[in-house]
Amino acid sequence: MKRKESEEQVMVMNWAKLQMGKYPELRLLYHVPNGGYRNEFEAVNLKKQGVKSGVPDLTLPVARGGYFGLYIELKADEKGKVSKNQEEWIKALRDQGYRAGVCYGADQAISVIKKYLSLPKTEIVV
Repeated sequence: MKRKESEEQVMVMNWAKLQMGKYPELRLLYHVPNGGYRNEFEAVNLKKQGVKSGVPDLTLPVARGGYFGLYIELKADEKGKVSKNQEEWIKALRDQGYRAGVCYGADQAISVIKKYLSLPKTEIVV
């Protein structure tokens, strides 16, 4: 049975909640609610507030391996299509020193997050 993207997203967030003892940084993982259907009034209002098409679904603002943070565009499975705006955002984020990419399903996203958190901490100079 095929799961929806939102169900895959919930699986990732539930996993993160359960793994905070091992990976305390997961408390910073959050979802950017840019997708989904909006009526015209709400869409216009959100756009005025700064919602931008193509921003990846998940953000982990934790510096690792020379990157400033991790962005994941999550698709339910390999059939999920990445939009032109999503491709542009991923490229722009990479150009700014972030690790960014597309994951197909919760399992792949969890694997990417675990690998990312296993990278050495990036030294931050303030």
